[in-house]
Amino acid sequence: MAEKVPAAAERPRLCPTCGTRLGEGATRCLVCGTVIRAGGGRGGRAARNVTLDLRLALGLVAGLALVSAGLTFAASRVIGGGAAAATPSGTPTLTATPSLVPSITPTFTTVPSPTAEPPIEYTVNEGDSCLSIAFFFEVSVRSIIEINNLGTQCFLTVGQRVLVPVPTPAPTGTPTATLAPAEATEAACPKVTITVEEGDTLFGIAQNYNVAVQSIQEYNGMTSDSVFSGQVLIVPLCERLGGPTPTPTVPPPYPAPNLLLPKDGESFSLANDTISLQWAAVAPLREDEFYRVSVVDVTEESLGSGRKTLIEYVKDTQYNLAGTFRPAGASPHVMRWWVETVRLSGTTATGEPRYISAGASSVKRDFTWSGSAVATPTP
Repeated sequence: MAEKVPAAAERPRLCPTCGTRLGEGATRCLVCGTVIRAGGGRGGRAARNVTLDLRLALGLVAGLALVSAGLTFAASRVIGGGAAAATPSGTPTLTATPSLVPSITPTFTTVPSPTAEPPIEYTVNEGDSCLSIAFFFEVSVRSIIEINNLGTQCFLTVGQRVLVPVPTPAPTGTPTATLAPAEATEAACPKVTITVEEGDTLFGIAQNYNVAVQSIQEYNGMTSDSVFSGQVLIVPLCERLGGPTPTPTVPPPYPAPNLLLPKDGESFSLANDTISLQWAAVAPLREDEFYRVSVVDVTEESLGSGRKTLIEYVKDTQYNLAGTFRPAGASPHVMRWWVETVRLSGTTATGEPRYISAGASSVKRDFTWSGSAVATPTP
């Protein structure tokens, strides 16, 4: 007996795309969204029965879900306008595993500092000064003053015992080339540089410094004994007649005195009876040392009236130029002056004291001085 085939109206309605069972009167599949055409009557044509694999159906559902999510996100972007974009999550950074190899600690070598030696005890002799003692022991005058609690003038008496600090030895450096014997002798020779002035002679210069004329000629490469004004000569003091003094009491050449007053170019009139010339001390002078002050009337010399010069020897750092040196007449005269340190070296054949230079000469300064309208005869 043959089975009864159910009528079309009694068959269940299925989605032709995904095979989902549909309700009576449904016009769209709720799973895949396929539009269902309405079927005819009992005698009409039945809807096509489509069978779909389950895995394919699930894939379609997942794809439709992703498309739907994308459309939803795009719509939210359009609606939100300036909404901020989602901040991407940071990429994790891999941290290196620290090495367990121990680092090497450098070792520092301590350089031993030189040990200070005890001071030297020295007995003051006649003619000694702090400057000469400092020069002999190659230390500073300040160090002698401080270690002995002396005053700034550093006065010493014969027989006084003073302490002299020993200089701390400096670290040994790279050895330098040793001077040849002739070069060493040349470097050890004290010298003084002078400028020849009008009226000077080579014989007079040699006599003033107690140096042979031939020694000055050889040292300066001179072929004759003629000198001229403005010429620069070097006098080798180590060539003094009688040889160098073996005692260490003679101080080194003093530096040039620093002139203080009057200022360069300053003007003075008839109202100034005296003019005070002042300079700074170079060091405490010894008993046989002086400042030689030289003043020249440059205008008088240029007028052909002769060289009007004043030379004085003083111990103080000031000299008052008296009005007797003031020029006659109302026209101002240019006066030039300078100072140098000298040392008494004996007497001349006529019994006059003889001086030699004990240091460099100062710079030369000028000032003007006006006299009276009527010339005053010189007494």
